[in-house]
Amino acid sequence: MPSRPRDGDGLQLKRAFRKGGDLMNYLTSTAVALIAALTAGSAAMAQEHHFRFQSSDPAGNPNFELQHVFADKVKELTNGEVTIELMPVGTIVDYKETPDAIQAGLIDGHITDTSYFAGRDPAFGLIANPVGAWADPAQMIDFVENGGGKELMNELINPYGLQFIGVSTPGLEAFVSKVPLDTVEDLKGVKVRSPEGLIANVFAAAGANPVNLPSSEVYTSLDKGVIDAADYSVFSVNQDTGMNDIAPHPVYPGFHSLPLVEVSMNKQKWDALTPELQAKITEAQKIFQQTQIDTLHQRDLEAVEAAKAGGKITVHDWSDEERAKFRGIARGEWEKVAGQSEMAQKVYDTLVTYLKDKGLMAE
Repeated sequence: MPSRPRDGDGLQLKRAFRKGGDLMNYLTSTAVALIAALTAGSAAMAQEHHFRFQSSDPAGNPNFELQHVFADKVKELTNGEVTIELMPVGTIVDYKETPDAIQAGLIDGHITDTSYFAGRDPAFGLIANPVGAWADPAQMIDFVENGGGKELMNELINPYGLQFIGVSTPGLEAFVSKVPLDTVEDLKGVKVRSPEGLIANVFAAAGANPVNLPSSEVYTSLDKGVIDAADYSVFSVNQDTGMNDIAPHPVYPGFHSLPLVEVSMNKQKWDALTPELQAKITEAQKIFQQTQIDTLHQRDLEAVEAAKAGGKITVHDWSDEERAKFRGIARGEWEKVAGQSEMAQKVYDTLVTYLKDKGLMAE
């Protein structure tokens, strides 16, 4: 027959339950604390990143408005984990000072024309706009993304504490002209407005007479006959500003200038991002690139149709052969730039190799 519990057994049982309850409370509170710590750790790993980028374009400029596609897509693709505040030119520093400002932490990145930094190394100017090299934005983009260009860009900007993210462009500029231009030969003796430097040297080598004028004086100089033609802007801008009305022989697509616009940011901050976030930012940049090119190209096509419909403007389109001739002349000027620095030589060698491989330049 089993023994009956003793009077003290009940008290011991209560104490055991009380100790067990304390233990359960302790374990529960410990688990809650552990979960909170893990949650905090996850939150820290998924912390939000806010970056400030300065553009080289002013607010209201079509290029600046299109650059918001990049910022918007970064936020969308990263689910808000990365946000970019896009500021117009001059908000924090002058457009030529953004690399120093990025390195110093005043801003985190920029969207800018790489040629602005040619004073630091002529290689910047050569890779940014090798005058005459490109007949289509797709050629330049392929060179950057697949032909060694992005590696050159990082070699150029890494010493300034920057990381190259990607490239875009407002497109191939048209050429404003009062006289018919269908061949390289037609450039001989033509008074052409152009910036100083490589582009002026190329025009001179082609037989033209370069004239250095600020953009604000181009219209009146054409109107008064001070110049015959001008390196000015893309076709839609030329049409909107009335350039084609006083210089009714535009060349479109142009044969000379296609600027490289870089998207870069502070390298330390880029390296601190996860590979997944880096990939999303790169994807956003690619979407911006295609949106900018497609949008501005469509505006150009609409402007060309409007110009032709008026019946007073003749649009000239150079053949591939004439473009190749101009490219060959330009190469001689690129070679002179190449001799000015080690990096410029690297840019020249890589560029010429690419053009030859693609059948755009003779051996």
